[in-house]
Amino acid sequence: MNHDNQKAISTVQIIADAFLIAIAYILSYGLRFGVLSKVGIFALGKNEQFYPLGVYLRYLVAVIPGYLYIFSKCGLYDLKRRKKLEVWNFVKANIMGLLFFAFVLFYMKELDISRHFFSLFFLINITLGLSFRHLFNYILQTLRSKGINLKHVVMIGYSAAARGYIDRIKANPQWGFFIHGIIDDEKEKGFVYNGIPVLGNISELEGILAQNRFEEIIISLRINDYYKLRRVVAICEKSGTHTKFIPDYNHIIPTIPVMEDFFGLPVINIRNVPLATLGNRIVKRTVDLLGALLALAVFSIPMLLIALIIKITTGGKIIYCQERVGLHNKPFKMYKFCSMVEAKAGEDKNEWSCQDNQRVTKVGKFIRHTSLDELPQIFNVLKGDMSLVGPRPERPFFVEKFREEIPRYMIKHQVRPGITGWAQVHGLRGDTSVSKRIEYDLYYIENWTIILDIKILFMTIFTGFINKNAY
Repeated sequence: MNHDNQKAISTVQIIADAFLIAIAYILSYGLRFGVLSKVGIFALGKNEQFYPLGVYLRYLVAVIPGYLYIFSKCGLYDLKRRKKLEVWNFVKANIMGLLFFAFVLFYMKELDISRHFFSLFFLINITLGLSFRHLFNYILQTLRSKGINLKHVVMIGYSAAARGYIDRIKANPQWGFFIHGIIDDEKEKGFVYNGIPVLGNISELEGILAQNRFEEIIISLRINDYYKLRRVVAICEKSGTHTKFIPDYNHIIPTIPVMEDFFGLPVINIRNVPLATLGNRIVKRTVDLLGALLALAVFSIPMLLIALIIKITTGGKIIYCQERVGLHNKPFKMYKFCSMVEAKAGEDKNEWSCQDNQRVTKVGKFIRHTSLDELPQIFNVLKGDMSLVGPRPERPFFVEKFREEIPRYMIKHQVRPGITGWAQVHGLRGDTSVSKRIEYDLYYIENWTIILDIKILFMTIFTGFINKNAY
């Protein structure tokens, strides 16, 4: 059975990790006190003494089981077929392992273990572990693509969610799923969708399960058929087969909802917004303030030069204040360097800026193309109107327009708007698809972490300043 195969795979990984930890440990000792003992920072003094390998090996008795326990708690042995190689999760587990190792040495009152050995062991163990996992995953995916180590599945219900599930399984044979068929009341027996036949109706469910040895049942009833759910679940549980439920509400709740326990009552949050929690907001605001102060120190001279050039070349305003819609739909004044001549009476100030716009000055064209016109928004960040990273704010006229035309557009106002954002670093700036931008903004809102913010800032620095879509 596949369940036995999964246990065997987990066992292989655990044994391999124990072996690789020992190899990394011994290799680190050899490098530290052998090959590298005369090189740079690793060089030993003339009379410097160090423990023989045998002393170091005594601690390996605690290190190996400790690391394996930590790896297990970090989910490194949870064999989900769709699971990607989680590099950060593995690094995090090794950091925790190293802290455990340090605690063992502290408890044993051992102060003479080399710090350089620690560093080498950390790096080598990560390198060996990730290399093994990458190779192991590749082998497993190759075998599954060839029909080996498959998980046998049956589906109950022919909903949009069921079709989406089948399409994904068919597109990814390396996951190793084999769908035997669909059980549905509306489609006739023999009907085929994407190579998957209908086996019968729900009244035949108990007999179909009894005659086959499925390893997983996927319940994917149409939302109109949910009154059958209690009976279907009872039959599935009676069969003893592991059962999953795919809700058919994507057209109603188009995200991955978050469940919370309200004194024993399960409550579904339609949308997960990490920045709704106070702790995350404090962290983000702290980073915004520190980042804005740093940016002000770095860009103060360029900002003064840009202001001087604008004043000399146009003789007009230097800073342009434009009303935008921000957090909780509240309007605020967003600052930008003036890059266009002011609209005359009768000209539509609500037009979308486009190519060959005659109002853009020569200096304006350059600072818009390089995004330097956005630098005064550093003061918006300091005021609290904006964040360094977030969805770009829009003018009230366009907010009212898009809220009617683009589904889920207003969700972007659940977080502070940003100088840069996930959509912007992927080229969705200026005259580009608003619908596509909203997709990226929603991904950012629902998957926010401070690490993602830092990633976006680095992407902005290295790839995001030049805006080919800014006119």
